[in-house]
Amino acid sequence: MVDNDNTYGERVSRLVGWGHWFAFFNIVAAMLIGTRYISQSPWPETLLGQFYLAVSWVGHFGFLVFSLYLLVLFPLTFLMPVRKLFRFFAVCFATIGLTVLLIDTQTYHKLNLHLTPVVWEVLFSDDSKAITKDLQHLFVLLPLIFALEIGLSEWVWRKQRRLSHKHVGRPLSTVFFICFISSHLIYVWSDASLYTPVTSQKSNFPLSYPMTAKSFMERHGLFNREEYRKRLQEKQSHDTILVNYPLEPIRFDRRPNPLNILIVSVNNLRADMLDSEHMPRTTLFAQNNLNFVNHYSSSNDMLGTFGLLYGLPSSYEQSIKVQGTPPLLIDVLKDNQYRFGLFSGSNFHDPIYEETVFRGLDLNTIKFTDSTSHDEQTVDAWSRWVSEKTDSRWFSYLEFVTVQSYDAPQNTGNNPPGEWLKKNYEQSVLTADRELGYLFDKLKKMDLLQSTIVVVTSNHGTEFNETKSNSWGANSNYSQYQLKVPLIMHWPGKIAAEYTQRSSHLDFSVTLLQDLLGVSSNPGDYSSGKNLFDERKRRWILAGDARELALITDKQTTVIDKFGNFKVYDKDYHRLPDVNPTLPILMQGLTELKRFYSKEN
Repeated sequence: MVDNDNTYGERVSRLVGWGHWFAFFNIVAAMLIGTRYISQSPWPETLLGQFYLAVSWVGHFGFLVFSLYLLVLFPLTFLMPVRKLFRFFAVCFATIGLTVLLIDTQTYHKLNLHLTPVVWEVLFSDDSKAITKDLQHLFVLLPLIFALEIGLSEWVWRKQRRLSHKHVGRPLSTVFFICFISSHLIYVWSDASLYTPVTSQKSNFPLSYPMTAKSFMERHGLFNREEYRKRLQEKQSHDTILVNYPLEPIRFDRRPNPLNILIVSVNNLRADMLDSEHMPRTTLFAQNNLNFVNHYSSSNDMLGTFGLLYGLPSSYEQSIKVQGTPPLLIDVLKDNQYRFGLFSGSNFHDPIYEETVFRGLDLNTIKFTDSTSHDEQTVDAWSRWVSEKTDSRWFSYLEFVTVQSYDAPQNTGNNPPGEWLKKNYEQSVLTADRELGYLFDKLKKMDLLQSTIVVVTSNHGTEFNETKSNSWGANSNYSQYQLKVPLIMHWPGKIAAEYTQRSSHLDFSVTLLQDLLGVSSNPGDYSSGKNLFDERKRRWILAGDARELALITDKQTTVIDKFGNFKVYDKDYHRLPDVNPTLPILMQGLTELKRFYSKEN
């Protein structure tokens, strides 16, 4: 066909018409590629959920492709009204778009993630990895897609007037518009009604941000926030499964050992305090038992306790709390008729105990006096509890708060603030060591060491600006000073040994479940850790909270926030601005943060 459009207006009009039809056929192509998301996502069980999936599939890809056309190609129609040049640019743009979409479907299939700048940068920063090669193979399709787009471009140009005479453009646009609006209205109602067959599809498609309107509905009397909160609480407490924990029913093919368990958490105690100068009694105890000298908490705050008992990363804590699921370790102990004695030098002041890790268990309240330290009174209360019954096995958790609550006196000398604070911290550690010695003496006097596993550890460490990043205390970075904690175990029947491999709080519950309680299931079914006595070298240690993920290797620490931004640090926690995360480690870590979430929500 000869192009007889000579005036600027005629050329623009012809290119606008062509662009609309070119965009329509690319919408169809995007929808066909988008079926991969549907096949890789759980199929909705309800009719409304299935209807929403259909209309959101049509509406989302229609809106996505046409929006890109309006934002990029439509303005260029007026700036570049040259047929061959404009069509060539449109073909290149469409080819790149469909190729990226195809890569995203594969990323979603492999990692359950959509492409983001950080995921893209990491995926293609190392050509030697299998997943990178797998994704790069998709670029082989790029010439084919380009050829198909060229053919489509020429066909639409030749058939443009015939397509326009069929008068199907407006009905098709109406269908896409109705599907787009319907999908958002259905999601608005589902979000306000807590209808999970629809809300669970929120992240099925890339760049999908379904509309919510609770505030708007509330202003117009269509939504009652108090009633919503009541229904949310009821749903969460009865039938909502946010986290599949464990993933599979637990198997017991081993004989359990009839031993008691005593866990002592000396809050805020960092690993390098365990020496003969600062903690002589505890160091001697460690030398005569099992000492894990390269041990990390799962968080730099109180969530380290969550990781210790659940064996799950801290990011699951809020969902576990809402769901009300106790630690698997606690459940198995209950099934084995253990009784529970839980004592704290602060009467479990932090809500994580009552609301999450020890939910439903009796937390012993102590009436403290000024005669001795709170931690010594905690030991006394615990020893009285143990003496009450001796005919059943028990699990006890003691929280020592002397180090956590140390109050440094006023700095009257000319000592630098860091040295002054650390010196007072060391004094509190020495006090905690005496209190632990008091506990060890009680254990010997009561003849419990032959029948009790005794564990001494901490929820997290403490920093005194050793990283030169103005970090003091905890919950400010993921350096070894804030994450590395002691882990000492007295285990009757096991020979004293020092373990130098990297270990984690996430490993603790796995070890008790396997070696004490007879669980034979794969640890991956109920934890992100492994057995503490598995001395095989591990590639990374996982730590973090609800906001950030830290992946710690021998040489680097990678911190990723919830927005996908990442920072890489060396082993001394100095920033490496020009270094990208290691792909396999990053992908494994991100996968671990999603593995236990229910796909129904």
